[in-house]
Amino acid sequence: MQKYVCATCGYEYDPAVGDPEHGIKPGTPFESLPANWACPLCDEPKSVFEPA
Repeated sequence: MQKYVCATCGYEYDPAVGDPEHGIKPGTPFESLPANWACPLCDEPKSVFEPA
C-alpha cells in the first residue's frame, strides 16, 4: 500500500500502521481516510499529503 507524507511537517502515513490514536485501524489506505482526518503532528488536512 502507498505511503503518504505531509508536505508541511514530514509525517508519514503508513497504511500498514494506520493512525490508531485517532481511530484509524491498520490496513486503512490513505484514500479511505475520513475527509476530516488531519495530520496527527501538525493538523494539516489530507490535501497537503503527497505520495511517498
